[in-house]
Amino acid sequence: MKKIFAVFTAVAACVSLPAQASDVLTGDTGLACEAILCLSSGDRPSECSASLSRYFGIHHKHFKDTLKARKNFLNMCPSSSSANMPNLVDALVNGAGRCDAAELNRVMRSTYTVKKYVRHGKGGRDGWYDTVQVPYIKNAKPNYCQVYFDHEWTTAGDKVKYVGSEKEGGRWVDVK
Repeated sequence: MKKIFAVFTAVAACVSLPAQASDVLTGDTGLACEAILCLSSGDRPSECSASLSRYFGIHHKHFKDTLKARKNFLNMCPSSSSANMPNLVDALVNGAGRCDAAELNRVMRSTYTVKKYVRHGKGGRDGWYDTVQVPYIKNAKPNYCQVYFDHEWTTAGDKVKYVGSEKEGGRWVDVK
């Protein structure tokens, strides 16, 4: 609750609350500030629908161009350049909504090579070693997830944890 109040206070300062009607941010500038607040929250209340629709409605032919345009949109908020905010904006653009267990299990896949003995013939001792690629899931969050979970303005907290051992069937699970 303390984090939510801190985020609300910062955004309220950004949009000059209480303020005269002429001082309140409107249009894309107001939506950008609202989107930062909504993306920083672990919840998505209905009040976020306009700003998130605007944010996720930004699409370009190449994904990197989409991310750049979304970052430019969030940077329209005056508070996006204040202390520690550029890191949060980067984390939101690169990973908002992609730090759950299902997505981490998908993007953190890797393989390691082992040598396996292959026998030749019936019961004979002849054979050779062959290399085999064994899949596993890495026990490390992408940087954007770590920044997102650790940032003072986010209320998401760590909602995932790694269970098991990396090369023995370990995986990410959602924390309830």
